[in-house]
Amino acid sequence: MTQFCPYYTFLDSGNVATGDDVSHLLPDDFNPTGSVLGMMNAESRIALQKIYLERELTPVLYAFDMIHGYRNLYPIPLAMAGTFDMELIEECAMMAATEARLNGLHITYAPMVDLCRDARWGRVMESGGEDPYLGGEAGKAVIRGYHKGGIACCVKHFAGYGFPEAGKEYNTTDISERNLKEYVLTPYRECMKEQPEMVMTSFNLLNGIPILGHRELMIDTLRIEWGFDGVVISDYSSSMEMVTHGYCEDKKECAEIAMNAKLDIQMFDSSYIDYFPELLAEGKITEAQIDESVERILTLKNMLNLFDNPFGDANAEQFEQAIRSEKHREIVRRASEESCILLKNDETLPLHKEQKIALIGPFAEERDLRSFWAAHSYAEECVTVKEGVENLLGHSVISAVGCPIDLFSNDNSQISTALLAAEQADTVVVCIGEERLHSGEGHSRADISLPAAQIALVKALKTLNKPLVFVVFGGRPLVLTDIVDYANAILYVWHPGTEGGNAIANLLFGIANPCGKAAMSFPRHVGQCPIYYNSFSTNRPKDENAGFIPFRSGYDDIINAPLYPFGYGLSYTTFDYSNFRLDKTEMRRNEAITASVTVTNTGNMDGKETVQLYLHDKFASVVRPIKELKSFQKIYLKAGEQKTVKFRITEEMLKFYSANGNYLAEAGEFEVFLGSDSSVKNSNSFLLID
Repeated sequence: MTQFCPYYTFLDSGNVATGDDVSHLLPDDFNPTGSVLGMMNAESRIALQKIYLERELTPVLYAFDMIHGYRNLYPIPLAMAGTFDMELIEECAMMAATEARLNGLHITYAPMVDLCRDARWGRVMESGGEDPYLGGEAGKAVIRGYHKGGIACCVKHFAGYGFPEAGKEYNTTDISERNLKEYVLTPYRECMKEQPEMVMTSFNLLNGIPILGHRELMIDTLRIEWGFDGVVISDYSSSMEMVTHGYCEDKKECAEIAMNAKLDIQMFDSSYIDYFPELLAEGKITEAQIDESVERILTLKNMLNLFDNPFGDANAEQFEQAIRSEKHREIVRRASEESCILLKNDETLPLHKEQKIALIGPFAEERDLRSFWAAHSYAEECVTVKEGVENLLGHSVISAVGCPIDLFSNDNSQISTALLAAEQADTVVVCIGEERLHSGEGHSRADISLPAAQIALVKALKTLNKPLVFVVFGGRPLVLTDIVDYANAILYVWHPGTEGGNAIANLLFGIANPCGKAAMSFPRHVGQCPIYYNSFSTNRPKDENAGFIPFRSGYDDIINAPLYPFGYGLSYTTFDYSNFRLDKTEMRRNEAITASVTVTNTGNMDGKETVQLYLHDKFASVVRPIKELKSFQKIYLKAGEQKTVKFRITEEMLKFYSANGNYLAEAGEFEVFLGSDSSVKNSNSFLLID
């Protein structure tokens, strides 16, 4: 079987293959490959596949990083997780898969389910946030959507990639065995339930060893304990980077380590092809190992029907119809509306159509509302904020840039022009934030506050004594402390995608009601990073309301709490929680307790609320986090309507890794919290008894 070994991923150099002349991509002496990573259209993928078939090679597998859409982009994954709407996430993934499949794609390198606690790391934008339960649920929804749309998926990055020291990309990770098992691995493990076809290994060292050197993770956990029998692929050149780490002496040793870790495909690394003959001759690997790996790859290709239908559903005409579909535009517009977070509002929002507004700031007319991961999309197809507002109002509005979009610029020369424009308005909508290429892979930031030029613009606009509404773009939770006191309202819109401008307009004018929640805590200062809600209390917790008390866990200069906590998000209406109760105060093993709460829409506008259930094991053999999200329900209530929301608490929800390393629930007292975000204080208790 080794003569058919397709264990190498070939990168389309420069992503230039856009027509049917693709012969330069596969020289005569090129070895068989497992997959091609690159942006090509249906015609070029078909043309390259024909070359494979003519040479009697196994059909090539086309793969691509499709992170938040293909041609029509919905918001970044971190924003989508904050919708707390798994059906919406699934619908978006299915739409993206449909577009990609018609353009000849077979598999996407997504979802990324790395647990993230440090907003300095650029790839938080690609994650499900800081909570392992939410991250796992969002990851599963993405997989279901891809499968329904007809393409395979690859869960990444296994494992621990989201914990880089200092939030610095590709940096070392040092994670205790307990944190690894209980928190970091949870989203990956949950995703296995949806049977993803591939898993991608990560770049990082974990406790001093590259991931491919962790046989207990790669084989004992992934292959044996979790039963994953699909294809494992390395991330881009990461297998040969074990030399750079100082772990392997040369690429030959990299190939040996990787094959013995059951790595099936090397992405953009030819060390398997270069050194397998020597390693076989030296007895460092076996032909049986190679056969096993090849069989997994061929099984995947057979499952995708590539042998019977190597061209798949690639169809240029149908692809064009799909990407122009109003249904697809409606899906991404709705996703953008649902993901935006109303962080602050003194009733300035929603705006009224009779108000005269000015759109000020570098994002007011910015066309490119995509993220670092732009897939097969085009900036010119995005709707700007100004276009969205003018589409809604039916007339033009005043606008001015005010300052450069560049993160490093201190140019204040445009502020005077912006002030003249803003003086003509009743309300000023200030569109600011972080442009798309300052988050994503390779884009960590030591300072995650807004650029100095934008802060100067905000301060200048405040002198006009007009209501200021901040529309903030970003790929991470930015530090907003410098501007929060200047704002009458703050709408955090992330990188909203193709329909961003229309969605933002609908939210500003109350056509849509904000309902997004924070999937990561918003720090009040970068010095708090990493910051996350499910931390420990420590032996000397600090009472934030008691003023300065020495010898407590905290800072002298700021409070411990984030500016906005995990799960936080306002609405144009208000929700009241009452009648919180448990149906019993004791629970025996294998039983369940029902927690219920009545939620009332006490405002004048219909809206959605995400009811969140948190648990706390008060005393255990290992100290437990102060709160852990265990369930949630997103409900819709008309103005004045109320609903009793019920949650079933099971023994499984109480389990953790005990002091002895056993995964179980220990008898004792548990606190239950039901509320609108992770800062909820009101609780009830029950006992788990043997």
